Amino acid sequence: MRHSGDWMALVDDRVLEYISEHGSGSPTKMKEEGPIHYSRPYIHKRCKKLAEKGLLRDLGNGVYVLTDDGEAYLEGRLDTQNWKYLTDGDESATAGIEETSGETSEQEG
Repeated sequence: MRHSGDWMALVDDRVLEYISEHGSGSPTKMKEEGPIHYSRPYIHKRCKKLAEKGLLRDLGNGVYVLTDDGEAYLEGRLDTQNWKYLTDGDESATAGIEETSGETSEQEG
């Protein structure tokens, strides 16, 4: 089960899944090749937000890749509302995430 933050939109999961499956992606490719039925500018806006939050990394030229936090979110191990990692079989947090300039780092909690 994924733990989406209030800041997330429905398309965000599709964007993260596309990039996870393809290794990287651009809003143009996601619009043309993927099952994402939103405009290219909106997909681009969401990619920027996901990169700002640390789930994607912007490689430049509109190409994005999944970060470790993005992978953890897709696997249901990261709560993006409270920025906490979750343990297997337990909804309690074991480590906090601290946002710094668009990147995240794990802190011992």
